[in-house]
Amino acid sequence: MSDDHSSIHEFDFQLICEYFAGLERQGPGSRTVTLQALQFIDTLTPNAQIADIGCGTGGQTMVLAEYTAGHIVGIDLFPKFIDLFNANARRLHYQDRVHGIVGDMTKRLPFANGSLDVIWSEGAIYNIGFERGLNEWRPLLKTGSFIAVSEASWFTPQRPDEINAFWQDAYPGIDTIPNKVAQMQAAGYLPIATFVLPETCWTEQFYLPQIAAQEAFLRKYPHNEMAMQLVTNERREAQLYAQYKAYYGYVFYIGKTY
Repeated sequence: MSDDHSSIHEFDFQLICEYFAGLERQGPGSRTVTLQALQFIDTLTPNAQIADIGCGTGGQTMVLAEYTAGHIVGIDLFPKFIDLFNANARRLHYQDRVHGIVGDMTKRLPFANGSLDVIWSEGAIYNIGFERGLNEWRPLLKTGSFIAVSEASWFTPQRPDEINAFWQDAYPGIDTIPNKVAQMQAAGYLPIATFVLPETCWTEQFYLPQIAAQEAFLRKYPHNEMAMQLVTNERREAQLYAQYKAYYGYVFYIGKTY
């Protein structure tokens, strides 16, 4: 496994979990962006049922809980993330209507068809694939309900070979914004809004907090080659973003069922 060409998928899941558990968010995003996406979702009542799929430790989920009155279930593959998620819900006194469970989005989710008012997923749908996720989750939503996901997307139809190769290895499902919108429409949603996440979601909210996390991680695993390669991989990703941010980023896609 070369330091120059490793992808996050090549690392031990437990190491990945421990590395990202100390971060408020496990991917690019911010409180402001979560609220910007939420403004496109109306008609939510205190009885609303919301699922945050790939919730991580709940950075965005707790913002949703602050600005909605419904019940929220967070689902993530990593038990440690869910433990932290539920601890955050208790700390903020949301435990009566916000709870996290361990689950795998690539398998059947524990919701009845037509039971959800909102499906939320920030920076996580890539684990199942944007197109597959939109199609498989569609039956879970009521008519007139919403899906809101953030997804890595190309800003341009062409891009330099280096960054194109990086993303084709990391996430072959990456595509341009118009193609993503077309996939959403084909899956049975009316596209309501799309917007590009600002650079600060990557630089200040995601990469900057990793600097201290990397130092602590390496102190804990000073002779662990995979831990060192994981840090190298994350530093390289930050460098690539700084160099090629004109060509890609995260985009929020909001759709409504009909």
